[in-house]
Amino acid sequence: MSVCIELPTELEASLRSQIVDLDATTKEAFLVDLYRHEKITHHELATALNINRFEADDLLNRHGVTEDLPSLAELRQQAADLETRLNR
Repeated sequence: MSVCIELPTELEASLRSQIVDLDATTKEAFLVDLYRHEKITHHELATALNINRFEADDLLNRHGVTEDLPSLAELRQQAADLETRLNR
């Protein structure tokens, strides 16, 4: 898939002079944002960028994307729900 982003000529020139590979940087940022909003999986992110899962973890860390771990209360509730289902 090809995506075109229209920018004012001056802005594009400025960005290209500051960012070595603007196209790759834009693709990376777009995919990380999709991951952040749960539109793609970790595996899809890695595949789209042709990197392994460890490199994907590092990339997400560099972009400040961290995994939201459940709280202790949420874990206890999940355990209670599971126990209820198993005892039916």
